[in-house]
Amino acid sequence: MSLTRWAPAFLSVVLALMITAASPAAGTSGGPLDGFTVTHLPDRVGTQTTPADFTYEWEDVAFTSRVWEQAKEGGGFQVVLQILVLRGDALTDLTAARAFLAHYHERDPDTWELADFDREDGDAGLYGDTEAFWAPAERVVVEVRDASGLLGQEELLATARGVLTENPA
Repeated sequence: MSLTRWAPAFLSVVLALMITAASPAAGTSGGPLDGFTVTHLPDRVGTQTTPADFTYEWEDVAFTSRVWEQAKEGGGFQVVLQILVLRGDALTDLTAARAFLAHYHERDPDTWELADFDREDGDAGLYGDTEAFWAPAERVVVEVRDASGLLGQEELLATARGVLTENPA
């Protein structure tokens, strides 16, 4: 076959690979989520997990949630990872977000130990053993949860830093 027949096919494959490599989504389970893009997922979130999106409201705050679950031996399912986008008038800043999340997760705000973490976009956040959250805009909070404790803090923070702002408002 001549070079002119192979060139278009070769260029199509190269272009497809370049587009795939440039994509900010983290596989088929990442991607857009209510004004944000999930670009990093832990290795544990893979072919053995199933993602599902939910929307709901609690205490005048709207939630958009993506949850990855895996089947448990003996039956049932276990949450591996959860990413939530919260929107509400009560979420004025990081301090208000902490107070709201303490109430939502039924934590004692006086004993809930959280440390500071920074994101590449300059947003300051807080993290604990199983959660990381930040307030990228007024009335908006993003939380990454490892509620089952399967991922560890390193992957929790890598995932949190991999949630990029598209249009938080």
